[in-house]
Amino acid sequence: MSFELLTVFVAVAEASSFTKAAHKLGMGKGTVSRAIASLERQLGAELLHRTTHAVALSTAGTALYERTAQHLAALNQALQKLPERAEEPSGVLRLTAPSDFAYVVLPEVLTQFARRYPKVQLDLRVTNANVDLVAQGFDLAIRAVGGGKMKDSTLTIRRLGPATGGWFAAPSYLARRGRPKEVGEEGHDWILHPAQRTLMKLPADTPFRFFCDDILMTRSLAREGAGICMLPAFAAAPYVAEGLLQAVPLTDQHAFKAELALVYPSSGQVPRKITAFRDVLLEAMKKWSAAP
Repeated sequence: MSFELLTVFVAVAEASSFTKAAHKLGMGKGTVSRAIASLERQLGAELLHRTTHAVALSTAGTALYERTAQHLAALNQALQKLPERAEEPSGVLRLTAPSDFAYVVLPEVLTQFARRYPKVQLDLRVTNANVDLVAQGFDLAIRAVGGGKMKDSTLTIRRLGPATGGWFAAPSYLARRGRPKEVGEEGHDWILHPAQRTLMKLPADTPFRFFCDDILMTRSLAREGAGICMLPAFAAAPYVAEGLLQAVPLTDQHAFKAELALVYPSSGQVPRKITAFRDVLLEAMKKWSAAP
């Protein structure tokens, strides 16, 4: 049974006129007449008594109207109020991000987004795990990705920019130990996230004093003078601005090969809440891409 045919029938029943129903629905009178005829064929019953001057419900038509009109009105109202039908982004936006990016960048971004789009409710999960967006019902994720194509074809990737980084140390450490010229130089303590060794293709025998799987903890160790660490630009920028860390230029930087990206399920039309968040995030990333 076609939802459209029932909608036409209810309009004719309420208007008691094919012409008025056609005007209300924005279609031709002939289209309305054919829709009613098709519905009657499907049901095997006459729904409307037609005369030259009037249209009236038959017994079957009255029963059908009483059983469907209220439900059709409720369904139409529900469809009209779907969040993504509105011009203004609305609904719940579920997103996930790694801890370093979430704690450093997202507070400002989410606050700006919430002020700009008050009808969107934000549900953030901070995790370094590679979340299955579809299975766990997330709208999007912020991730560091490699330079190749996404392995999962069900996801769309929108690159935000290179995840640039560098080596940093506390002024107190540099005053005490001096500045090295290359990675792993003797006489210095080095702090590294385990994944960075692979990303930067560092030799296996490169000496490191600390391995830490949390970028923010790595940053805190460097701030306390424990050694020289590799940090993403967005994580280092606030501490550099406050004078808590200084950049340590090296002859061989072993730069990151990753990029920051916004990832979301590929399911046809992209919801407005996702495109709105994407635009706010891209705007904010201009600031962080200029960070040291």
